[in-house]
Amino acid sequence: MATYNGRCNCGQTEWTVKLEKEQQNNILCHCNTCKQLSGSAFTLNQVVPKDAIKVTKGSPKTYTYYGDSGNSTPISNTHISIRCLTIDSLGKPVHCYYCPNCTTHVYHHQTVMGDKLITRTILLDGGDKLNPGVEIYGKARLPWQKEVAQTFETLPPS
Repeated sequence: MATYNGRCNCGQTEWTVKLEKEQQNNILCHCNTCKQLSGSAFTLNQVVPKDAIKVTKGSPKTYTYYGDSGNSTPISNTHISIRCLTIDSLGKPVHCYYCPNCTTHVYHHQTVMGDKLITRTILLDGGDKLNPGVEIYGKARLPWQKEVAQTFETLPPS
């Protein structure tokens, strides 16, 4: 297990994330929600237990949106640590925690995932050195992007 420090763009919000060895990679998500929230072609993420993230400076604000896929079946992949990333059960809340000053997204809690949170790995010190582990929602990948890891059209099979 390793502990990574994260910080928002303006420095008013800081946190730590504990990642087990099998979590020390990036889950690239190409879903439309991630693209809209980040303003980018995909996001770099990892799924962690709630108690693996500790805010050490500042107090993130929260807003909520509601999932729309209607799929609430947990999934897993024996090679990559991923459970329920972007499985937004129909009408289930997704709480986004962000810096109140610069709006950097610290983490998300999809209530359908129970006690798991989604952290943005690129915001962690050394996050840029984590390799791609898997790509999800490949069906929404922009046509000019190249595949860099095993890709699933939506999510890995359970």
